[in-house]
Amino acid sequence: MNDILPEASSTFRYLESVVQGIVASYGYSEIRLPLLEHTELFKRSIGEVTDIVEKEMYTFLDRNGESLTLRPEATAGMVRAGMTNGLFHNQKQKLWTSGPMFRYEKPQQGRYRQFYQFDVEAIGYEGPDIDAELIIMSARMWQQLGISKIELEINSLGTPEARASYRDALIEYFTSVKNQLDEDSIRRLEQNPLRILDSKNPGMQAIVEAAPVMLDYLDEESATHFSGLRALLDAAGVTYTVNPRLVRGLDYYSRTVFEWVTDALGSQGAVCSGGRYDGLVQKLGGRETTAIGWAMGIERFVALYEACGGEVPTSDADVYIAALGSGTLERAFRLAEELRDTISGIKVEMNLGGGSFKSQMKRADKSGAEFALILGEQELTDGCIGVKPMRSAGEQTNVALEELAATLEQKLR
Repeated sequence: MNDILPEASSTFRYLESVVQGIVASYGYSEIRLPLLEHTELFKRSIGEVTDIVEKEMYTFLDRNGESLTLRPEATAGMVRAGMTNGLFHNQKQKLWTSGPMFRYEKPQQGRYRQFYQFDVEAIGYEGPDIDAELIIMSARMWQQLGISKIELEINSLGTPEARASYRDALIEYFTSVKNQLDEDSIRRLEQNPLRILDSKNPGMQAIVEAAPVMLDYLDEESATHFSGLRALLDAAGVTYTVNPRLVRGLDYYSRTVFEWVTDALGSQGAVCSGGRYDGLVQKLGGRETTAIGWAMGIERFVALYEACGGEVPTSDADVYIAALGSGTLERAFRLAEELRDTISGIKVEMNLGGGSFKSQMKRADKSGAEFALILGEQELTDGCIGVKPMRSAGEQTNVALEELAATLEQKLR
């Protein structure tokens, strides 16, 4: 687990604000979820034969002997919250959440045991149009932020019935090459053979490539759904690749699955992943409800943005107020608040701790401020203040205190 220091935090905040603005423009509303849930929620939703449940969850007993888990992902908690609070009863919901998640996994570039995730879900929508909207919305993020080193992969997992037929075909195939499977794949063979397709073992790739393909086993309804999604993505100009080996790592997915992948960050390619989970609400005790969503790790998002040359708008001060001499500090503090009251969004930094004129000017320069405002005893007597440009050529001028706000507003445009 790592600390996110101020410089990195500004990048996090900027990218999160961009994504929040985009999802809000599509009609999605924020929901805030607890960090802790009952362990059974994740076992039932994610699936007991997954790396997350088997190896990565932070699980413990509380004082009442109940098993609790720090959330490893947000979808299960969002579904639980919707069911608990009646959000899905004869309603459709478009929701998003963000915050820390926890997985005990091997740290890699952009992956930590406490990591931050942005999660978007649409509940109660049946057709491929909502699938397309979620994917198009994520494509807008890359476009707006100038991220080009990323590609979309899509697939369909079909209905549970179609997947059962496919599962039988996989068991037959992998059983025929059982002596070539690694230990994890042998363990998954009877319980969840689709997870073998998600193997990251390089020695397994040739075996996986020769396995049956899910698209050959799709039911008619799922095939029509997938065809409709592709038509909408084509119409919107979103480029994609159909990857028949894309299965996603969680048991609750069905029909559409997708990943935005990159080769800019090393071997771990996925940055934003999602898909349909039409059976999850019912699996957790609710009514049959369609649903789809995607999640994005913020650390990976930040790393990709920087790898593509992205820069964060400056958070430097607009003005830095230096006060020199008797009685000036009190007036400078009042002046700072007057500027904040008058000029919307202005960033005013006060010189604190005193110091000579030279040392205060050094601090003003380090702050990144556009202008230093210099209030000395003479200026205080004359009712004016020195305005010194710090980032451009120009001489220091004196401005009447009552005209300062209007002058700065014009200069800072």
